[in-house]
Amino acid sequence: MATERSANAVWNGGLKDGRGVVSTQSGVLKDQSYTFVSRFENGAGTNPEELIAAAHAGCFSMALSAELEKAGHKGDSVATTATVVLEFVNGAPTVTTIHLKNESKVPGLDAAKFQEIAEGAKKNCPISRLLAAAKIDLDAKLIS
Repeated sequence: MATERSANAVWNGGLKDGRGVVSTQSGVLKDQSYTFVSRFENGAGTNPEELIAAAHAGCFSMALSAELEKAGHKGDSVATTATVVLEFVNGAPTVTTIHLKNESKVPGLDAAKFQEIAEGAKKNCPISRLLAAAKIDLDAKLIS
């Protein structure tokens, strides 16, 4: 059974002088502002890379929790920060790296086994797999 989630974004104006809003199906984000400045100059508002980081941190924490439990070690806490690095490569803005930083409290688990489980979670996290290679369909139409 497939699960579908959606979000939408509307951008008005030019790249540098325009602004947009992004909303999610759940309503957790509703008309959250984003601009050129919030994306490339650390101004107020969100941006696509921050949203990817949030998705990856949440997904990885859940994946690691699942893998720990499968290995017989239920974590007390699994905290992950994802940092998405956006750089210009050959003149084009490009996500070059995602750093996952995790701190977990897991009673009775040694460091080597934890590293093994964490690597497996990184490999199998749906957002990690998406960012490695994903099919992207596009249905674009011009409206008047």
